[in-house]
Amino acid sequence: MPPINKLRFHSAVAGHDPELRRLRTVLTCFFALDGVIFAGWVVRIPDIKHQTGASASALGLALLGVSAGAVITMMITGRLCRRYGSHRVTVACAVLLSLSVTLPPLTHSPPALGLVLLVFGAAYGGINVAFNSAAVDLVTALRRPIMPSFHAAFSLGGMVGAGLGALVAGSLSPTRHLFILAVIGLLVTAVAGRALLRIPPPRLPEPTPGTAGGGPRRLAGRERRLVTVFGLIALCTAYGEGAMADWGALHLEQDLDASLGMAAVGYSCFALAMTVGRLSGTALLERLGPTRTVLLGGLTAALGMLLGSLAPSVWAALIGYAVTGLGLANLFPVAVERAGALAGPSGVAVASTFGYSGMLLGPPAIGFMADWFSLTAALTSVAVLAAVAALIGFLTRRALTPTG
Repeated sequence: MPPINKLRFHSAVAGHDPELRRLRTVLTCFFALDGVIFAGWVVRIPDIKHQTGASASALGLALLGVSAGAVITMMITGRLCRRYGSHRVTVACAVLLSLSVTLPPLTHSPPALGLVLLVFGAAYGGINVAFNSAAVDLVTALRRPIMPSFHAAFSLGGMVGAGLGALVAGSLSPTRHLFILAVIGLLVTAVAGRALLRIPPPRLPEPTPGTAGGGPRRLAGRERRLVTVFGLIALCTAYGEGAMADWGALHLEQDLDASLGMAAVGYSCFALAMTVGRLSGTALLERLGPTRTVLLGGLTAALGMLLGSLAPSVWAALIGYAVTGLGLANLFPVAVERAGALAGPSGVAVASTFGYSGMLLGPPAIGFMADWFSLTAALTSVAVLAAVAALIGFLTRRALTPTG
């Protein structure tokens, strides 16, 4: 198969560095905004559960609206990006995301909540494909592996959104809180969106066989399989993220007798380590390359989660959580970038859909395994899938390594 991403850039690209730097700044704003809005919604879920009178199972079904809307829209957004451009689609989805986050507090029944979450999920899935597609083009134009920095912005935005939500939870109703969040989102979109629409997409040369440059083309069977394989790396990573978010704290409290406060620290250690890992991801990729980054990351996460799940003390488990976050940090960005380099927005859509499916699969899978065995044993599945991601990285090392 011809080498992936073998693009020969015009010497004029170097003269557009200031414009590309502006594009990087603007896209970073959208990644951060996505994290802030999504985290703002997540921290108000308990209040909205009480408002709608939903049982745990009814809330779970309603929350599937986010998943269903996101997964369906992710595949459509790839085609929209090819037709209208990823910049326009990013701005449109940012507007929809900002508006739709105000809808859940207006509902008073689980079915109504599920319906509005379809809209919110559609906007969330759409913007993730759109700005990741734009980021893939920028990575290609800059010829630097900066994808982790965008995902670090999302992680930082999520931490800020969750922190602000915790601060105002006692003083503002969900309706007022999410309305203010929507206003902030629209203001940021007005400023950053205007800038994004003024910046043309990076000029890429005509595609050579095996690259995604230019317009849509029919992928060969081997290329389709590779995109799917990259999606599997994203799935393994996101499975761990979802499992840690929903079960990490409970493991500390239930199995290690941690206090509620100390249990909450568990996910914070994981999330902070993942953010640090992504902030250093560009330097790591430049030094090691994507193949060794995936191998090292997957093996590190596997060892970290074995420690986190099997450790006999809280402090050892917290160290394991942090090591797991460092290991998983750059696997998803690498998988999405490689899929996008191979197949453009469609590749980003496939990898994102796999990744989002993994995040959805993780929590219920851990729950079932915890019932059958124990939560300690169930969490070791995160280590297993991290090791699988490392194995996939080794087996697809040629495809993971960009050339040219």
